[in-house]
Amino acid sequence: MDHQIKQWLKDLTIEEKAELCSGQDFWTTQGVERLDIPSIMLTDGPHGLRKQAGASDHLGLNDSVPATCFPSAVGLASTWNRELIFDVGVALGKEAQHEDVAVLLGPGANIKRSPLCGRNFEYFSEDPYLSAQLAAAHIKGVQNEGVGASLKHFAVNNQEHRRMSVDAVVDERTLREIYLASFEGAVKDAKPWTVMCSYNLINGEYASEHERLLTTILRDEWGFEGLVVSDWGAVNERAAGVNAGMDLEMPTSNGVGKQKILEAISAGELDEQDLDTAATRILELVLKATKQKQSERKVDMDEQHRFARKVASESIVLLKNEKQLLPLQKKQKVAIIGELAKKPRYQGGGSSHINPYKLDNAYDELAELAGEEQLTYARGYDLEKDKTEEQLIHEAVDAARTSDAAVLFVGLPDRYESEGFDRTHMSLPTNHEALIQAVLEVQPQTVVVLSNGSPVEMPWVDDASSIIEAYLGGQASGGAIADILYGIESPSGKLAETFPVRLQDNPSYLYFPGEGDRVEYREGLFVGYRYYDTKKVQTLFPFGHGQTYTTFEYEKMTVNAQQLTENDEVTVTVHVKNTGECTGKEVVQLYVHDKKASVIRPEKELKAFEKVELAPGETKEVRLILDRRSFAFYDTKTDDWTVENGEFDLRVGSSSAQIHLSETISISSVEEPNFVVTRNSTIGDLMSSAHAERVSQWMETHFGNNPFTADSQTEEQVDEGGSDMMSEMLKYMPLRALVNFQPSVQANKALDELIEELNQ
Repeated sequence: MDHQIKQWLKDLTIEEKAELCSGQDFWTTQGVERLDIPSIMLTDGPHGLRKQAGASDHLGLNDSVPATCFPSAVGLASTWNRELIFDVGVALGKEAQHEDVAVLLGPGANIKRSPLCGRNFEYFSEDPYLSAQLAAAHIKGVQNEGVGASLKHFAVNNQEHRRMSVDAVVDERTLREIYLASFEGAVKDAKPWTVMCSYNLINGEYASEHERLLTTILRDEWGFEGLVVSDWGAVNERAAGVNAGMDLEMPTSNGVGKQKILEAISAGELDEQDLDTAATRILELVLKATKQKQSERKVDMDEQHRFARKVASESIVLLKNEKQLLPLQKKQKVAIIGELAKKPRYQGGGSSHINPYKLDNAYDELAELAGEEQLTYARGYDLEKDKTEEQLIHEAVDAARTSDAAVLFVGLPDRYESEGFDRTHMSLPTNHEALIQAVLEVQPQTVVVLSNGSPVEMPWVDDASSIIEAYLGGQASGGAIADILYGIESPSGKLAETFPVRLQDNPSYLYFPGEGDRVEYREGLFVGYRYYDTKKVQTLFPFGHGQTYTTFEYEKMTVNAQQLTENDEVTVTVHVKNTGECTGKEVVQLYVHDKKASVIRPEKELKAFEKVELAPGETKEVRLILDRRSFAFYDTKTDDWTVENGEFDLRVGSSSAQIHLSETISISSVEEPNFVVTRNSTIGDLMSSAHAERVSQWMETHFGNNPFTADSQTEEQVDEGGSDMMSEMLKYMPLRALVNFQPSVQANKALDELIEELNQ
């Protein structure tokens, strides 16, 4: 412990320690003037700085200082680019330092369980590995600048409906492999200064007072050494929170939290040592932030904007490009249709709402690139209404019919998705749908550009020549879209979530958002592509999908060894060649398939990826590394991660649905799982274990030519499938049942002796 912290703890009264555990106001920690303990500021992110200039409020109703608004997490995730997201973190950290902000509240690593979650735009992915990798890069970038990150919302916070009271009921394997894994990798790899606990309950306990979550798992298992802060207003019982490992209550409770802590200590319900532990973590954060503060940090906001445009262009996903309509040619006459072309939706609503330093719109940027004389604009719809206006449709159709191509800007208005509520459907507004259908009828050369924070249904998908998913691309999204449309940049984004054909196809459909204050995660492990691929359900666009303006060829896949132990590192190499005519970036994705697991597992799971840039005709070798965890599942019998003996397919592709190369390896566990044999252990399980030879010998000794072997069957029985029938019966027959066919005291005694021997 730092000498300064030791001294502070010695000099603080118990009342002052309790007071430290709640905020001073809405955004700052409590200082202690007499001991020169400073107050530090925590401010919303995660894709931009939201430092409020005036009176504080959590919902973004008051203005905040101008800041760079980068793409929301949904867009950042689509880059699949760790290095780029690290650089975004650096850019955010610079602005935070400039504004004297000590901790930026983000990133959000919650899993996208349902496309309806109103806050999906703030989260990275439906896949825990991808989410953890990108969250770690984000955290490292922010903290590289001496500003803390706050990984949120821990945990199982996957809906806005009743978010402050709902109990998320989830089984242990699903909790570990999906919902906690999204945080685990980021905590271990990036070491965030703080973790923010969520509002909801998890299996009956509030996250803010969940000792197993905040202490046993987060600290004892994962090695987290930072501070746990509550989501704003997430505290249920303050003393219980301190006892569980929730250190800092935000915002201020105006003395209520302090009083509850002191009363609990006085009543013997809370150990004073637990208060000291929480106070120590708060002081450590304050001291770290104070030491790393950079006075008068200068930030070039114009350069930040240029960087935001680069990030936005890489976040855009080209979903479809038939007949090579894109990129557009500057000589073409193009109809720009849709109010979103001039009034962009570039970020989500709620606590992450940024006041952008500068804001581009797509129409102006397209006019600058191609010349305004080449463009015709039609409003198409009223962004503030859902009602279809025939005059606006008529004007749009005329513009489309008399142009060489049309670009339709449609999407979800702010009122459709935001923090605080979930969507109830996946449809675009009715006037957007009507506009799309009307334009497609008269102009087959149409590009649909979507601005939305999560998947939408596309009943018109077969009729549109090209579809661009621009997501919520931040303040420079208009320029980035223009760059993609005219080929200044080649699209390289890939979906970090699956687009289902319809809402009913989503695995959580029957259980989201639950009944009353209880939501059961009955789909278990089968979230996103894990469900669609395993169940073989057709999707609109699969996880990992994204086209570009060039083509790639995969070849020469190699693995460092075919026979490995569970602790060996697996190195996969593959050669990727750009076979097209322009420079492009490809995301090489590696999925693992367990060929014969003893537990239910998804068809395949993402375990490695790399993004590579290639010039025309260029070939690069891509190396993908797999560790023990890449092959493991969470074993609820041992409460640990387990790798089973057996074969695993390593599948390399450009999406979860497009696998180009595959190799099979065999892994042997260093130690056999602890197999306790009882009278109810089945023959099949024993014959698949290290006991197989001994059990076979015992059966031959005590039963000789027994009725369960093929040798004991008559030719007629074998011909009729009797041998197969008996072997199948034997597979799931418990040991005790064997003696029932030749019952005797001696047989039972021999069985007990065998069981005792096998358990030695």
